Amino acid sequence: MALVPYDETHLGGMQKLHKLSSVYSFANHTIQIKQNWKQLGVAAVVWDAAVVLCTYLEMGDVDLRGRSVIELGAGTGLLGIVAALLGAQVTITDREAALALLESNVHANLPTDLRPRAVVKELTWGQNLASFSAGGYDFILGADIVYLEETFADLLQTLDHLSADHTVILLSCRLRYERDQNFLTMMRGIFSIQEVHYDPGNDIRIFKAQRNKRKGEL
Repeated sequence: MALVPYDETHLGGMQKLHKLSSVYSFANHTIQIKQNWKQLGVAAVVWDAAVVLCTYLEMGDVDLRGRSVIELGAGTGLLGIVAALLGAQVTITDREAALALLESNVHANLPTDLRPRAVVKELTWGQNLASFSAGGYDFILGADIVYLEETFADLLQTLDHLSADHTVILLSCRLRYERDQNFLTMMRGIFSIQEVHYDPGNDIRIFKAQRNKRKGEL
């Protein structure tokens, strides 16, 4: 997730993003997330897309127990924390500047016996991908990571590297601009995509993607 500081005088009704913490209840746990908008911008607050995807995972249609999961652009870590609480082995990633806050939230919200399920690791899309297992994940999660057009090629390269034929990608996003739709079009060159959930109250869509079948597999 990009690290973009914002001037709070221009945020209008977004005051909730400036709270030092926010509290959620998922997987029979109360989760308190530290936020730091002034220092890290969009990487340091919980966005609606993350909450909607956490709710979707908790509904039970996706079984994460014992599965290998990686979260991209984790920001505050809420989504990765919930995935670990639901039984996944999670690699929670973001750019280096976001890692201290991310690690603090993960450590504070996972019980001691569950902390081995979550590893925080630096990942800048498109860079040093060899340090991550190629196709080694059952699920790739991303919440509100599709918004900066200049990152789209690197994000797609990263998704391509991390996914195998069995990998399920779940992207939760608000499609704000035509460029966001353009990224989905880019993805369709490699993946089949379907919308699996829509939250009208927040205007958030969850897309499921998997690798396109090769001709010999049809």
